Amino acid sequence: MVQVDVFWSYGIGAGFALAVANQLRADRAGQPSAGQPHERRPDPYLVATIVYAAAVFAPSGAWLLWQFPSWETMHVGSHETVPGWLVALFTTTNTTQAIVGFLATRWLVERGRLRTACLQLVGAYFAVFFILVHGWDGTGYQRFFSATAADFANWEAAEPLQHVRSWLTSDVALTLYGMGVVLVPLLLGLCVRWHVAANAGGGARMLALALAGIFGLGLGGAIVASVLVHLLGWLAGAAVFALVVAAVVAPPHGPLAFAANHLVRGAVRPATPELV
Repeated sequence: MVQVDVFWSYGIGAGFALAVANQLRADRAGQPSAGQPHERRPDPYLVATIVYAAAVFAPSGAWLLWQFPSWETMHVGSHETVPGWLVALFTTTNTTQAIVGFLATRWLVERGRLRTACLQLVGAYFAVFFILVHGWDGTGYQRFFSATAADFANWEAAEPLQHVRSWLTSDVALTLYGMGVVLVPLLLGLCVRWHVAANAGGGARMLALALAGIFGLGLGGAIVASVLVHLLGWLAGAAVFALVVAAVVAPPHGPLAFAANHLVRGAVRPATPELV
């Protein structure tokens, strides 16, 4: 979705950088001290991130926008077509945001700010899921589970589960299933492969931490935030949710700190990284 992918692509870039956090820190430690001439080698992980975003992720978004313009714009755009400038901007940001996410996370990792680096991934996926769960008017999940604008307009005419069941067999859902078979295994496979190469193992641990951050903190946080906004309104709900976030992010032994401490365990392999 247009409103979602700008955050999703950032999260993809952040995830790629976190997968090789140990290697990035080792590369940073091996650089000459300030004032000494050095030439930084091209980052093969950044190159691979760009290729994935530009050759895999961006085309999938363009496909969905072309085939299902109403659903892809969460039923706020035209039901049949979208302006050319939106298509160009959308496909561009699907690549540029992944680059920004990788570079920002790499910068934090290299300076030892691992908890903040993990927050780049969690925060990006929180934004993705909050838009899908709540959106800007509390109907995010209704817009997502409506394949057409007519389905969304008639949401109140049937039980929510009936809409969900209908959406699960819609052309939109079937297209997403097909894309997911390619996008998701490739994304997770690259992250695990890179992490194992950089840490001499720990692929399962890294995958578990990533999924816990994405679905536990990202999706879980989005649901909590949506409930608070529904119950208390935007201002009070946001204030209470900020306290919840502080309880998760700030403690030195909290979930983010735990993930950060486990990202860099293991010995770094000096060999040339295997990208695929």
